Amino acid sequence: MAEIETTFGQVDPETGLKPMVINLGPQHPSTHGVLRVRLALDGEQVRACEPIIGYLHTGIEKNCEDLTFNQAITLTDRMDYLSPITNNFGYVLGVEKLLGVEVPKRCQYIRVMFAELSRIASHLVWLGTSAMDMGAMSPFFYTMQQREQILDLIEMSAGTRMNPSYFRVGGLLNDLPPGFEEKLRAFLDGFPRWLQEYYNLLDRNPIWLERLKGTAPITAEQALDFGWTGPLLRACGVPRDLRKTNPYSSYEDFEFEVPIETDGDVYARYHVRMREMQESLKIVRQAIDHLPEGEWHVPGWKIYPPNKAEIGRNMEALIYHFKLFTEGIRVPAGEVYSAVEGPKGEIGYFIVSDGSGKPYRVRVRGPSFYNLQALPTLVQDKILADVVAAIGSIDIVLGEVDR
Repeated sequence: MAEIETTFGQVDPETGLKPMVINLGPQHPSTHGVLRVRLALDGEQVRACEPIIGYLHTGIEKNCEDLTFNQAITLTDRMDYLSPITNNFGYVLGVEKLLGVEVPKRCQYIRVMFAELSRIASHLVWLGTSAMDMGAMSPFFYTMQQREQILDLIEMSAGTRMNPSYFRVGGLLNDLPPGFEEKLRAFLDGFPRWLQEYYNLLDRNPIWLERLKGTAPITAEQALDFGWTGPLLRACGVPRDLRKTNPYSSYEDFEFEVPIETDGDVYARYHVRMREMQESLKIVRQAIDHLPEGEWHVPGWKIYPPNKAEIGRNMEALIYHFKLFTEGIRVPAGEVYSAVEGPKGEIGYFIVSDGSGKPYRVRVRGPSFYNLQALPTLVQDKILADVVAAIGSIDIVLGEVDR
């Protein structure tokens, strides 16, 4: 804290004046959550910046130790609450690695489908709110309309729109419901027109271009030093995407491109995410077109619970059901790191098991936490308005930062 105080209280040798220190947030719409940004300003120019977090701390990692492996999924939902299914994805893959099981192909394709729908939904929230930060109201209403269609699809399958916990250890909550494919195809057919509408609204807007181009740039070397992943890193020209470099859940079966930009500014981050939505759309269409038949969870009752019909006619099924929901899945002792490519970057889980039905330790590598730490570099010597643009371009979720 002493270093920060020295920076913030330093007298400008040219003017002999101290910079004015202000707080942006923690309750301010442009901070995208309860983020407090302490700024030292020389007029409109930013001399120093300090992001202050912790206002939303929930102790999710520690709480996982008191829950069974499947119960802990409900906590992963609540980190990046704009893409909870992606949080489920990395966690269940890690537990399944410890168990030494692989879910059936149908389950893998459905997981990919929902992960990409969640990526689109998350990017839509980012686009609408970031545009509103820059003074453009219309895109927000359009993006929320399209996001609602995705949430309807999630609700059809999981029974809830937010925090669905749809992915389970060994499978899914249930198979795709009747009518799902028709509703999904209607979204796939209509969304490209809306995506073009977003381009028309923004890329032809001189104010939008003036505010974004050349704002808050960062080099690839700096981004790597900060631990950036996801769209932010790819906007700096680094082609790293876990779906390509370390494919999981049959991502190697799908044809898609990894969007790359090289300028590393706010506009480059905008374009990467816009192009990512196009690629996600291609993946979802391939998944539904080539969806395998068969089971949507691992066979047997030692990992995935028996269904209600089986419980009613089989005493052994009833016993397994009782043990799974009281003691939890007995995961062999060991440790594993499992990561997936989330909308904001690499979301990884280091999971340690002591052989019981509860995780001994769960450590989360959340992308928003690493991405946010670069904010002082992004806004150094920029004007105050650029701070708002920079925060929006990072696309943080404080539930993940303050876990």
